[in-house]
Formats: sequence, C-alpha cells, structure tokens
Amino acid sequence: MTTDETRRRRALYRAQHRGTKEMDFLLGRYAEARLADMTAPDLTTFEELLALPDPQLQSWLIMGQSYEGSAVAALLRDIQAFHGIGATSH
Repeated sequence: MTTDETRRRRALYRAQHRGTKEMDFLLGRYAEARLADMTAPDLTTFEELLALPDPQLQSWLIMGQSYEGSAVAALLRDIQAFHGIGATSH
C-alpha cells in the first residue's frame, strides 16, 4: 500500500467518524465519492479541513458563515456543491 493510499484510508475514516452525525454525513459521503481522485495536494487540503473542529465546519457548511480567506475555502465550496447546499456569496 502506498503512502497516498494509506492517507486516503485514514482520511475516509476521519471523515466518517467526526463525532456529529451531520459532519459524518457531509464529510463522509464527500470523501467516499472524491478521495480516490484527489491529488496529493488535494489530499493535504482535505486533511487540513479534517483537522478543524466540527462547530467551525458546521458554521461554514450549514449555517452560512463566510469562509473566504480560509485555506480550505475552495474545498468547502466543492463540498457544498456536492451536497447541493446553497452557498450564495461566500
């Protein structure tokens, strides 16, 4: 197993076992669909997102708090688009 494969397996587990059902669903489903196609830099960004606390991610993904300027802003937009969550003008 390569290093990237190991990283993907760990990221999938972390995405599916966040501690809140909402984040397990949002991040877990996204990871299931997208991890296989992520480049090493994309995977690094996803791992950075996984290191953030659930309340912060929920405020960005679900509650509509602005995340522009965040290092993971493009990834957050992609997760919202994947789930059809209305991201207006972040």
